[in-house]
Amino acid sequence: MFVPTSGSRPRTAGVTGRRLAPERLTLHRIDDVPVLDPVATLFSCAKGLTKLEAVTLIDSILTTATNYPGLRLSRPHVTIDDIAERLNVWNRFPGCGTIREALALASYDVESPKETETRLLMRTCGLPEPVVQYRVLNGLMLVARTDLAYPELKIAIEYEGDGHRTSAEQWRRDIRRQRELEALGWIVIRLTQDDLNDADALIRRIRGAIASRSA
Repeated sequence: MFVPTSGSRPRTAGVTGRRLAPERLTLHRIDDVPVLDPVATLFSCAKGLTKLEAVTLIDSILTTATNYPGLRLSRPHVTIDDIAERLNVWNRFPGCGTIREALALASYDVESPKETETRLLMRTCGLPEPVVQYRVLNGLMLVARTDLAYPELKIAIEYEGDGHRTSAEQWRRDIRRQRELEALGWIVIRLTQDDLNDADALIRRIRGAIASRSA
């Protein structure tokens, strides 16, 4: 809970209170509840964030996706330039260095935290930057929108969360989608949390797919 610097922090059990300068308290209303705007919230929580956590949060703020887990459609629209401008206005605050570094790695159109994690893992391991949410067309017909892709190599990287496993309809749709992509000559690399836990093996799979296109 945020209060102006002139106020007292709430001391209710289970509530963390923070004080902000009045000029930094930009409020919006969601379901008639006053909430701090997304960028100010990010900056105020920056202390202690890892780079991955910071990039994930920024990606979630930037996305215009309607299916990003846990996001409300009534949230304010934010751009990279908006965040950079606010960084200049706020100047120094705990965790500002992490936010500046993370902003350079952020991407628009991400649809889940695991897409961010996968993309950063690939980047950290020296792989080329993949395209986020690439639209694969067959003529004028949309075949798929891939999580991550190397379009010039026709390689798609797809993260499969539990929803892909527990929903029979989603499972059938995923299989049909993969068949359609493969029919167009795409290599589809599907991964789960287990693959992210074994990053070396995952990166070898992706490198192998890239190498197969160069053979």
